[in-house]
Amino acid sequence: MSVAETWGTDTVERTLPFPCDRYVDEPDGVYFRGITVHASPAALFRWLCQMRVAPYSYDWIDNGGRRSPRTLTPGMDALAVGQSMMRIFTLVDFGRDRHVTLRIKHGTGAFRLFGDLAVTYLILPQEPDSCRLLVKLVVRYPRGLRGALMRWGLPWGDLLMMRCQLLNLKALAEAVSS
Repeated sequence: MSVAETWGTDTVERTLPFPCDRYVDEPDGVYFRGITVHASPAALFRWLCQMRVAPYSYDWIDNGGRRSPRTLTPGMDALAVGQSMMRIFTLVDFGRDRHVTLRIKHGTGAFRLFGDLAVTYLILPQEPDSCRLLVKLVVRYPRGLRGALMRWGLPWGDLLMMRCQLLNLKALAEAVSS
């Protein structure tokens, strides 16, 4: 497996069960990302909930040039299945202080571009104020040329965007916890 498929994770972490596995049958691609966060699971979870209002990656690309908020927005942690997250995803499952699982909105341009895609942001506590944030992305690509291009480009493009997102979420959660 290449770094585009497994960035920041180890073999044991990649064998864990992730809720996103229930949402895409027979995926064509499976990608993992991971980062250690020196904050409590509760603090990190609050920042994952913030993805309801912004993506926290390269804002000039995927947030219309608007800066993702650097303070917690009251009420964003009141999650409910069906809520929109990062504009192109729907919240399909969550466990408070444990995980957020999203699925790409069907019938949208994002669905036609990427195919069927689900992603879980999984928090694994390590020490009282430290945890691992593991992300698993499962995708069934569209058929034809678009799918062939996505099969080549999505792993690297997602790594670029998600690495930025995870580093931002880490920094924000650690700042609140310090």
